[in-house]
Amino acid sequence: MVGRQHTAAVVADVFDRMAWRDTYAQSAGLRELAEELLTHHAHAADLLADTFLAAYQLTGPRVREPADMAPSRLVNRHIVNALVETPEFTGLRRETAGDPYAAALAVLAQAPALRELLDRSRDSGDDAARTTGAAGASDLAEAPAAGGTAGAPPPTATPRPQTSQAPASAAPASQAAGGAARTAAGAVPGARAAARTAVARAAEAVRGEATLMRAWGVTPGELERMPFDRRARLAERLRTGRLARWAELIGRFREMADAERARKLESATGELVGVTLGDDLSRVIPSELAHLGLPELRAVFAVRYAAGELMLYDSRTEQSSGRGAVIACVDTSHSMYEAEPGGVTREAWAKACALALLDQARHERRDFVGILFSAADKLRVFRFPADRPADPAEVLDFAESFLGGGTSYQAPLTAAAGLLADEFDETARARGDIVILTDDECAVTAEWRRDWDDARRRLGFRLFGLAVGAPDAAGSGSVLEALCDDLRSVEDLSDVHAAAGLFRSI
Repeated sequence: MVGRQHTAAVVADVFDRMAWRDTYAQSAGLRELAEELLTHHAHAADLLADTFLAAYQLTGPRVREPADMAPSRLVNRHIVNALVETPEFTGLRRETAGDPYAAALAVLAQAPALRELLDRSRDSGDDAARTTGAAGASDLAEAPAAGGTAGAPPPTATPRPQTSQAPASAAPASQAAGGAARTAAGAVPGARAAARTAVARAAEAVRGEATLMRAWGVTPGELERMPFDRRARLAERLRTGRLARWAELIGRFREMADAERARKLESATGELVGVTLGDDLSRVIPSELAHLGLPELRAVFAVRYAAGELMLYDSRTEQSSGRGAVIACVDTSHSMYEAEPGGVTREAWAKACALALLDQARHERRDFVGILFSAADKLRVFRFPADRPADPAEVLDFAESFLGGGTSYQAPLTAAAGLLADEFDETARARGDIVILTDDECAVTAEWRRDWDDARRRLGFRLFGLAVGAPDAAGSGSVLEALCDDLRSVEDLSDVHAAAGLFRSI
C-alpha cells in the first residue's frame, strides 16, 4: 500500500497550522513575499508555511522523510531541512518559539535566501532536464543504425561488438540519471551554506528587534497583547524614527536607572560624609564609645549625651521620594540638536534621560508628565498616568517631537507647577519632582519668581536641573542655580552615569 504523500514538510498539529493561517492573514509582508515567490516556485506558500512552523513550534520541528513527501514539494522539504540542520537554528528558535510575530519576522528575514535557493532549484532542474533530453536524443539517433530503416525487421540477437568508448558513452547517461534523481529528491545546490547565512541573519533580526523593544521600555507582556499589525508598525517606527540610532543610549540609561534604584534601597540609611554632634547612639563614633569603658569618663559621656554633643558620623541621606508626579521638562530648542564630539546630540541624551525618568515614575507608582519646550509660545505636554500602561506610540511621540526655536524657562516650569497644583487639588498628593534638562541660560522675571516660590512652598515640590553640554548654564550665579534644589552639569554625553544621583533622589 502506497503511503500518503504530504504537501507539508514540517509535521504540525491543527493549532500550529491555525497560528500560521492567522499570522499570514495579518501580515502584509508574508502575503507579498508569497506572491513574489510564486514566480519562482508554484508551491511557495507551502514553503513559507514550513519555514514559519519550523521557527514557531515550541518543540523542535520534525521534518518528514523524502519518501513521505509529494514530489512537487521535495524542493520545499530540502530547503526547510537545510535551515533546521544549521547550528544557528537552535539560537533562532530561542527567540521565535511560541511567538508568531517573531517567527514571521524570521521568515521575512530569510526571504533573500529562499528566493536564491528557489532560483538554484529551478536552474538545477533545467540542467537535469537538458542533460536527460540530450541523452535521449543520442539513443534515438543510434536506434535506426542498430535496427535498420523504419519498418524493417528487428535486428538479430547477434551481440554488438564492445569498444573501448562504450563506458565513456555510457557516462553522460549515468550522470543525467543521477541529476534527474537529485532533482526529484529536491536537492538544491549550495543549500547548506545559504541556509546558515539565512538563519544567522534571521536570528540577528529577531534579537535586534527584541533589544530595540526593551531599550524603548516595551515589555514582553505588552508585546504579547499587542495586535500583529500594531506591533509591526511600532517596530518599523522604532527602526526608522528620529531617535532610532540612539536606542543603545536609551537602553543604557534604563539599565543605569535600574541599578540606581537598587542602590537607593541598599543605602537608604545614607552616605557617610564626615563627623557632627548629636545624641543618636546608632551613629556614635568608636572613640566616644570607648569612654564608656572607663568608669571615670562615663559621667562625661552621659552629660554630653544629654546635651546632644556626642561625636557622630554624619550622613547625607537622600531626600525621601516625592509622592506627586514626576515631570520632565525637556528643552527642544535649536541648540539641543547639536552633537557633541562623541556623536550624541544633546536632545538624544536629554530624551533618553527623560524616558528613564518615565520608568522611575512607573516604578514608584507616580504619574509622569513630559513637557517639551523651546520658545515661550512653544510647548507640548504628554501625560502618562500611573494607573494605566504607557502607550508605546505616545511614548514615541514624546521622544521624537522637536519644536525648535529659542528657550524659555518660565513657560515649562509654570506648566509643571500648574499640573502639580491640579494634582494636589484633586488627590491631595504633594511633593512632586520637576526635572529641567536644557543647554541654555535665560532670565526669569521677578514677578514670575515670586509666584514660583509661592507655589513651591504650598506644594512642596523639588526642582532638579541638568545642564546638558552647557557648563555655563549651571555656573555660579546662573538662573538655574538660583531655581534648582539640585543642579548637575553634564559635559560627556556618552556617560549616562552623570545623572545617576538624580535617580537616587527621585
